[in-house]
Amino acid sequence: MFEANELLHGFALSGILLGRSSHLVVDFGAGVLCAVAALRHHGADRTGWLLVAAGILAWAAGDVYWTTVLLDQASIPVPSPADVGYLLFPLLAFAGLALVLGSRVRGAPRRLWVDAVTASLATAAVAAAVVVPSIVELIGGDWRSVATNAAYPLSDLILLGLVVGAVAVRGWRLDATWALAGAGLVSFWAADSHYLVAVAGGGGGFPDPWNAGWDLAFLSLAAAATVPARAAVAVESRGRRVVILPLAFGATALGVLVYSGLASTTPVAVALAALALGGVGVRLWIAFHDNGAMLDATRVEALTDALTGLGNRRALAVDLSRAMVEAGGDRALVLVLFDLDGFKHYNDCYGHPAGDDLLVRLGSGLQARVAGHGRAYRMGGDEFCAVLHPGLARPALVAADAAAALHARGEGFDIGASHGFVVLPHETSEPAEALRLADQRMYAQKHGGRASAGSQSRDVLLRALAERNPELGEHLSTVAELAVAVARRLGLDEAAVEEVRHAADLHDVGKVAIPDAILDKPGPLDDDEWVFMHRHTLIGERIVAAAPALKSVAVLVRASHERHDGRGYPDGLAGEDIPLGARIVSVCDSFDAMVADRPYRAAVPVAVALGELERCAGTQFDPAVVAAFCEAVAELAARDALPRAA
Repeated sequence: MFEANELLHGFALSGILLGRSSHLVVDFGAGVLCAVAALRHHGADRTGWLLVAAGILAWAAGDVYWTTVLLDQASIPVPSPADVGYLLFPLLAFAGLALVLGSRVRGAPRRLWVDAVTASLATAAVAAAVVVPSIVELIGGDWRSVATNAAYPLSDLILLGLVVGAVAVRGWRLDATWALAGAGLVSFWAADSHYLVAVAGGGGGFPDPWNAGWDLAFLSLAAAATVPARAAVAVESRGRRVVILPLAFGATALGVLVYSGLASTTPVAVALAALALGGVGVRLWIAFHDNGAMLDATRVEALTDALTGLGNRRALAVDLSRAMVEAGGDRALVLVLFDLDGFKHYNDCYGHPAGDDLLVRLGSGLQARVAGHGRAYRMGGDEFCAVLHPGLARPALVAADAAAALHARGEGFDIGASHGFVVLPHETSEPAEALRLADQRMYAQKHGGRASAGSQSRDVLLRALAERNPELGEHLSTVAELAVAVARRLGLDEAAVEEVRHAADLHDVGKVAIPDAILDKPGPLDDDEWVFMHRHTLIGERIVAAAPALKSVAVLVRASHERHDGRGYPDGLAGEDIPLGARIVSVCDSFDAMVADRPYRAAVPVAVALGELERCAGTQFDPAVVAAFCEAVAELAARDALPRAA
């Protein structure tokens, strides 16, 4: 009877060994297949799949030890060398799949990586809170046995968490590789969990249909390794799942914490759940930060010209409205509009790409020129704009200096810029009206031909004057603004007004030839010095007349120091013989000289200066011009638009 029982036991053992052998063939075969497939990949992808193959082979090796050494023992020690092989699989598989994930995903946003970590932590927390205590309660034993048996379901679910994280970091999109890997790991976890429950109930023998879950897992992983590697750029989904899934994992972690307060669970589960909730918090912070950065980028894009990188028309409107609130008094603004001359011809000859390159270069040059005292904009096409803070400089000077930056010359082309400017808020306090006036003046210059050439010549001379004597440049600016107001009060047409403006700008240009010792002398000039000083109108005439477009202006410059009674210089003209423009400049020049500080005396009040003009009307000055001047000053003062020096 004993021999028959032993024979039956031998037959049963032989059947088990035969079944286990086929099981081992599948395991080893899957490991070899995975290793061969890994060699078809490169870099980190190859290393990752080789680690997965090593994990499968380690499991198979542990199974060999269990079958050949432990299967027939009455009491199987836990842990054993077989457990080392078994538990090496999840460790190596995790490292390998993480390498594969890192090598195949490019440019994943930070929030997706946080989603991946949160998903892994929440999954592991569930395992630690629910599965592990159940296994420990079923199996029991000393701490080594408990730790070893609990490691199986916990490591399985951490592996599953990695797959969930891989799907998250790819924008919650599943491809063939991760679908196969995920299916294999689910099968592996199911087989592991069933085996532990069966062992706890006194079973766990072989054959068991559930054991095929291990074979299916390894074959699925080997199949995943054969899928061609495709590097993917992580694309963040814009659907509801991009919000719902991270919140679902956060809710899962919160559920673990609630469960831990109602029932006994492991400290590891609480720690993992807390970390998962921390990941949700980090995710919310990143989302807030990224949305803020996206909003800032959208605002910048909406206010930036795409070609040149300058501010666009919308940016100009925003900046101009803001600056107008702060402008006034010594904080005046100069709004300048520019329109390129000759650009259409350049575009037609060299093509639109070359034209775009030229616009970029000119825009950069304009911004560099106004940097520190203004900002440049592109209005569209070949139109530019600048908002400038002139400080003590003459508005016409800073406008002309900016226009000079919009110049390019080469073989077959000569690009320049017509411009028009408005002084804010002296001329207007409305941004729309300022743009209209500047545009009107720009096109008047553009289509004025000789006037445009005259303006350019005038601007060059003014620039030279400002470099020679900044205070003289400020004086000329004030005189010019007053002269324009008087000329308009007297009913002169715009062409005559512009001529008066040029004459007022340039009436003292001849002083560049006068020594500083005479110009800046603190006391009265002697007779020889006055002779020298009287030459400046003749010198100024010669300088201005060198520009053909300014010949008529040169006449006014020569006569700008004549007197109504004929006692002026250089020609002793009197009354109506003195050009009207020169009579206007004379009054404005004398007024500004009185209300401004001089090396030899302090400035006098405006009312005193006006009284002096009226007293000298009919002798030094034309009475009609003095009357028009007083009216113009009263109007300017009422609008708080009297030029700065006055």
